[in-house]
Amino acid sequence: MNRLQEVLSHNEQFVNNKEYEQFKTTKYPDKNMVILTCMDTRLTDLLPKAMNVGHGDAKIIKNAGALVSHPFGSIMRSILVAVYSLNAKEVFVVAHHDCGMTGLSANQILDKSILSGISREKIDILRHAGIDIDNWLKGFTNGAESVEESVYSIRNHPLFPKDVPVHGLIIDPETGKLDVIVDGNEHIEKSNKDDLRHSI
Repeated sequence: MNRLQEVLSHNEQFVNNKEYEQFKTTKYPDKNMVILTCMDTRLTDLLPKAMNVGHGDAKIIKNAGALVSHPFGSIMRSILVAVYSLNAKEVFVVAHHDCGMTGLSANQILDKSILSGISREKIDILRHAGIDIDNWLKGFTNGAESVEESVYSIRNHPLFPKDVPVHGLIIDPETGKLDVIVDGNEHIEKSNKDDLRHSI
C-alpha cells in the first residue's frame, strides 16, 4: 500500500466512525489569534501545547522559517484575511531554535534541484526573467533577527491595522520554552505615547 492509499484507507474509517465530531468548531478563532510559525515537524503538536492553543483557538499559518518573505505574498495575505475577515486580534510570529532555514543558501537547493533533473537552463531563465531566485531561496543567519524582520514586515504593511499587536517569539523545539523577541503590546503603547506627544 502506498502512502496515498494508506491516507485514504484511514480517512474512510475516520469518516465512517464519525471521529470528525470531536473537531467541530467555527472558522473564527476562539482566542482571536493568528500564528505564523515554521513547518518543522517537531512543532506540530508541541507548539499548540506550549502556547495553550487548543482546537479552534487560532489560525495557524506555516511555512519554512516562519518568514514573511514578500509583502504581497500568500503569507501576508493570509494574515490580513485572518485579521479582517476572521476576527483575529493579535498576531504571533513564532520561529524556533535549530531551524532548517538557518544558514541555508540558494545554492544548496538549486544544486539538489539539478540533481533531481531540473536543468540549469530553467534556473538561468528564471534569473534572466528578473526573478531574484538566490534571495528567494536563502535562509537566515540569526533566528531572533529573522523574527524581528517578519514582525516589522507585518506591522508596517500598508494594509495592516496599527492597533493589532504583532508579537515575535522563539520556541525551543525540544522543551517548548518560549522566549519573547518582540512584545507587540509594548510597541503599540510606545506608538500611542509618541502620537500623543506629537499632537500636543
